[in-house]
Amino acid sequence: MADCVFCAIVAGSVPAFKVIDSPDGVGFLDTRPVFKGHVLVVPRPHVVTLPDLPADLLPGYFGLVQRVAAAVPLALGSTGTFVAINNIVSQSVPHLHTHVVPRTKGDGLRGFFWPRTRYANDDEATTYAEKIAAELG
Repeated sequence: MADCVFCAIVAGSVPAFKVIDSPDGVGFLDTRPVFKGHVLVVPRPHVVTLPDLPADLLPGYFGLVQRVAAAVPLALGSTGTFVAINNIVSQSVPHLHTHVVPRTKGDGLRGFFWPRTRYANDDEATTYAEKIAAELG
């Protein structure tokens, strides 16, 4: 897509600090990292959200994400990673991208970035689970 910065990075027409460039996607440093070494992994074709990614591309794409998530701690000496995808809400670039953020105990990042809540009771949780299950068929 002509006006997508991530498509331009994949095509090589916009510079990026690439960590991997493979047939399954491209991984590059986030320009505004949560922590240094924060990598964005994008699929080669322009798709906006995870549900838009064709099923035949899932194994290769998530294999690439897995490889990056394994490499980051080894390369940087972090203890682990935080791996996340935003779909539409909080998605600053409308091209599917997976964040791989290096993490170390005591790094200052507290849980998730949004407030947490609870279900009023098991009945309410069951209702939500049933609604989602019905959509999954």
